[in-house]
Amino acid sequence: ARADYVVVVQAAGEQMWPTDGEAAKLIKVFQKARRVFFVSERNRALLETQLGIEFANAEVVRNPFNVQRSATSPWPATSEPVQLACVARLDPQAKGQDLLLHLLAAEPWRSRPIAVSFYGKGRSEEGLRRLVQRLGLTAKVKFCGHTSEVAEIWANHHALVLPSRFEGLPLVAVEAMLCGRPVIVTDVGGNTEIVEQGITGFIAQAATLPHLNLAMEQAWAQRHNWKVMGKAASQRIRQIMPADPARDFADKLLWLAEKREESRVPAI
Repeated sequence: ARADYVVVVQAAGEQMWPTDGEAAKLIKVFQKARRVFFVSERNRALLETQLGIEFANAEVVRNPFNVQRSATSPWPATSEPVQLACVARLDPQAKGQDLLLHLLAAEPWRSRPIAVSFYGKGRSEEGLRRLVQRLGLTAKVKFCGHTSEVAEIWANHHALVLPSRFEGLPLVAVEAMLCGRPVIVTDVGGNTEIVEQGITGFIAQAATLPHLNLAMEQAWAQRHNWKVMGKAASQRIRQIMPADPARDFADKLLWLAEKREESRVPAI
């Protein structure tokens, strides 16, 4: 009997281009799926380009986030140093923490009152710790480990910075915006589908040091407006994200299963 299945694509990136052999296998798997779910339109378009096909069975869904939809975090009591949180697994190949560290090590950032907290664990934690030491950033950068209390992060930080090299739709950006914080991100995955340049955050056009520096400079120049931007971010993300993404996805799967059962019933 033919097995029914769906595929969920959580991330895609230009550096993950498939070979012809890999593409042939992926096309076969995707075309036989009842649905191919993506977490961002950008990922769908990129994978269509990489495979050279158009998905007739694709749909965008949202992942469940790890804060209450009604979450709020009080604005930090002090304005200096500016406190940024980089919330991501410690994996520079994907999340680009090395770019941020090299930026902080260069002037004028080294002399500015700014600090970064890395939240998360990952395969490159020791390497990143060594890089912090080598670049002389121990006074600016701290490692906070993993926390499940996401809203508490934002009670002590002014904005999210996430210099990713590839993404799906980063939940940390969704959560930061829900908690009323602007975000500084790269133009990868679905980031531009939720972030408005200069209104709810700042977008580096590519995951390179010059592009990240430009976005950070734009953010720095507007830092006195971040609280207002955070409020706009919280309003916008609530317009984009469904109230219960997990339930919505479950409903889609149940609908697909019911349609499959109906197709098996012989006509009268």
